[in-house]
Amino acid sequence: MSLHPNDIHRRARSASLMVALALALLAAGFFRAQVVQSAQYQLSSERNRLREVPLPAARGVIFDRHGEIIAENIPGYSVSILSPNTDTLRSTLQRLSGLIALPGPEIESAVRRFGRDPNRPTVVLSDASFDQVSVLEEHRTEFPSLIIQEAPKRRYPDGAAVSAFVGYTGEINEKELNSAKFSGYKSGQQIGRAGLEKQYESRLRGIEGSRFVEVDARGRVVRDAAARPDSNAIAAPALRTNIDLDLQRFIANYFGDSLVGGVVAIEPSTGAVLAIHSAPGYDPNRFVGGVRADYYRQLTSDGRQPLYNKAMQGRYPPASTFKLATAALALEAGVADFDTRMPQPCTGGYNFGSRYFRCWDKKGHGSLTLTQAIAKSCDTYFYQLGLRLQLSRLLAGGVSLKFREKSGIDLPDETTPQWPYAVEYFDKKYGARGWTNAVTLNLSIGQGENTQTILNMARFYTALATDGRASRPEVVTQSPDRVPILKLTTAQLEGLRNAMADVVSGRGTAGSAAIQGVILAGKTGTAQNETLVDHAWFVGFAPKDDAKIVVAVMLWQGQHGYAAARIASKVVEHYLKRPAIQPADIEGGGGN
Repeated sequence: MSLHPNDIHRRARSASLMVALALALLAAGFFRAQVVQSAQYQLSSERNRLREVPLPAARGVIFDRHGEIIAENIPGYSVSILSPNTDTLRSTLQRLSGLIALPGPEIESAVRRFGRDPNRPTVVLSDASFDQVSVLEEHRTEFPSLIIQEAPKRRYPDGAAVSAFVGYTGEINEKELNSAKFSGYKSGQQIGRAGLEKQYESRLRGIEGSRFVEVDARGRVVRDAAARPDSNAIAAPALRTNIDLDLQRFIANYFGDSLVGGVVAIEPSTGAVLAIHSAPGYDPNRFVGGVRADYYRQLTSDGRQPLYNKAMQGRYPPASTFKLATAALALEAGVADFDTRMPQPCTGGYNFGSRYFRCWDKKGHGSLTLTQAIAKSCDTYFYQLGLRLQLSRLLAGGVSLKFREKSGIDLPDETTPQWPYAVEYFDKKYGARGWTNAVTLNLSIGQGENTQTILNMARFYTALATDGRASRPEVVTQSPDRVPILKLTTAQLEGLRNAMADVVSGRGTAGSAAIQGVILAGKTGTAQNETLVDHAWFVGFAPKDDAKIVVAVMLWQGQHGYAAARIASKVVEHYLKRPAIQPADIEGGGGN
């Protein structure tokens, strides 16, 4: 069948249109790829060819009040690997383990880091030693995907002496990376794990920089990519504290390796924390880059609990150091004055119902005034004073004196003290008829359901040392806060201070702690506890009428309060009698 000429013409025209349309589509495609999406493909190619290498930023240097360094940065090394996939990374790590010590858990940690951010160099060693770096440099050609670079390393020059407040740093974990609190952080970065490092993380953290390297299809580093300028890391600014490093060292040296306990020293008029020590401590330098398992086992197996901050986490019966609170509440309520004597003289104890409550001095103290009872620390007197005050008023007073609250120090993980909120506490705990008014006797002498931190007792004594206002402890000055807690007259406060001065004299329980030329006022305490060996307490201040320092000492199983008083006396004497310290210049940046 032959086609009509018109049909042939029509088909030819249709074919021409189809060819023209196809050519137009191809042209559009070429235009889109070559012109419209050129930048996108170029960027994608650039991303495949260039890999970003982070430049760690130096953390802010931490200084004491005189400009001495508490935490600084020194040059260190980090080792990372660029890898296209998990299998290649694992293979490279296995080969690396033949040159340097890479235990199985560290290899798995590196693999997990890669999974969190495959485009970021995987950190293998965040704190590589010089020997490790030397070995790797010798075999550099065998590991072309390896990145070895300088990285600022945290250093604490005074080591364990500052561990109670400075803390340490460690690598951010997966849970933290997924939390809103750490938005903007990346895998492999270091964060504050305890103490000031944790509390002031946002201020101590610098701004990470970056450089770029050119890689081939297998992720091997070809060369530094000079075409894209580096973004320099920015060190965090310095952090100045209220800590007196000279005093901190003195306390740490005094405790040495034999004594166990805690010390807090505060400037009473401002709340500035001059020193805070927990003995024994740990070396925060050994936590940098990850703590070794053997050192961590050594710390956790030590019965003296070096990782437990006894100054602000430990709760202990305050014993007779609490008698100043009982006395203050009695003066405030008008149930006693400084010349008041109790009906029953001290003969070595006190009969209450069917029980006999002993005084610490089995010989007895006889008939005493309130002033004398404070100096002699007579339990029999304070048993009766507590009964005269009555339980409900004693409990309410303890609440108003902040014995149920944290001190508010600017350090993480402070423990809340224990103090009954009201009489209902005992009904709830023991049943309405499951307890007697004997609880009043125990509470009035700092025993029973009353456990306080060393830090909280120091805060209470800042009110006794000044005008009745308690100062919130601050390691770094934020906004000094002084809260009135003692509703006493100037004469009553002076009377309490005079009685505490008698404690540290021939008339009191801490005569051996007297300081030549300085009137030290304070109170000893011998706390009964679950260890069966008493803890020793002393809280005091000096000079008596113009206090410059409050010191609280708790000596674990120290047996007698005067043992703690002698330590406090040495701390106070060193602080008040040493030569003046000249302030050092402080650099503005994080530095090395």
